[in-house]
Amino acid sequence: MYPALVVQQALANETGALLWVGGEGGMEEGLVKRAGLPFAAIPAAGVHGVGLRALPGNLARLARGVIAAREILHDFQPDVLFFTGGYVGVPMAVAGRGIPSLVYVPDIEPGLALKFLARFASVIAITAEEGRRYFAPTARVEVTGYPVRPELAAWQRGPARAHLGLDPELFTLLVTGGSKGAQTINRPVLAALPALLAEMQVIHISGQVDWPAVEAAKASLPPELAARYFPFPYLHEMGAALAAADLAVSRAGASVLGEYPLFGLPAILVPYPFAWRYQKVNAAYLVGRGAALLLENERLADHLIPTIERLRRDPRQLAAMSQAMRTLARPDAANRLAGLVRELAT
Repeated sequence: MYPALVVQQALANETGALLWVGGEGGMEEGLVKRAGLPFAAIPAAGVHGVGLRALPGNLARLARGVIAAREILHDFQPDVLFFTGGYVGVPMAVAGRGIPSLVYVPDIEPGLALKFLARFASVIAITAEEGRRYFAPTARVEVTGYPVRPELAAWQRGPARAHLGLDPELFTLLVTGGSKGAQTINRPVLAALPALLAEMQVIHISGQVDWPAVEAAKASLPPELAARYFPFPYLHEMGAALAAADLAVSRAGASVLGEYPLFGLPAILVPYPFAWRYQKVNAAYLVGRGAALLLENERLADHLIPTIERLRRDPRQLAAMSQAMRTLARPDAANRLAGLVRELAT
């Protein structure tokens, strides 16, 4: 969703028409329409790992999706197709063979849908050079970086800390599990809050599921420690949190490949263990460049808090990680992707 929206913003001054095609019943429809973009829905479904009972129905939905995609293409007559992943792109790619297309791969390793879409692509755009090995040597592959939302990139540390009500001088830890939260990260953090807050201030984006536990944990803190704890079930001003933090603890979704480098934010990454290996590959990329540390999900309970405290006490390592992270930034990613769209459309 977000990489495509960012590229659309970079193309906002173009005179041509745009149509966003998504899956029927998907959550993206509301988000796209709120952005003021025209939206069309087609049937789509995954076929990998769905089980034998669901497979015939999903194949039928894909076939209907191809028919619906052909109708959309016939009516809209696009000059170029832009894909950012998901099985909804499969019927559109099949129906749109022969139309110039750009596929953007946010993670280092592409998912199965993106690998399939890449077979039809005129150009494949990747976040980092390490992603090139997943595609045929004959494919045109361009390294663009991960496009970061402009509203995130606008934040600076001083204004961000003031906006969030943080102490401008105190070490700041950001804990986030993404928009839905991560219970395995939240639990050890909540258990160790008194010890953590004795040494630092904590921005904690917990997700809605654990929010009652977070509120209860804050209410149980002494006032002097509660004043250092800044929990949110969800934070719209995510750029403020990224700019304000000295260290992050998070999953390793594709966005960390663009957002953390932009802010030079060192991280302890905890790959989500139940989604193939995409997050592990993302984390390994940042860890291998000295920009992050990796903790496996099953080791969190015993090792997360000691790792946070060790890094806080080692400003030299944190500074080195921050510098290593910053060298990976590609702030022009959205414009580069937009340029490829323009090139293919001419």
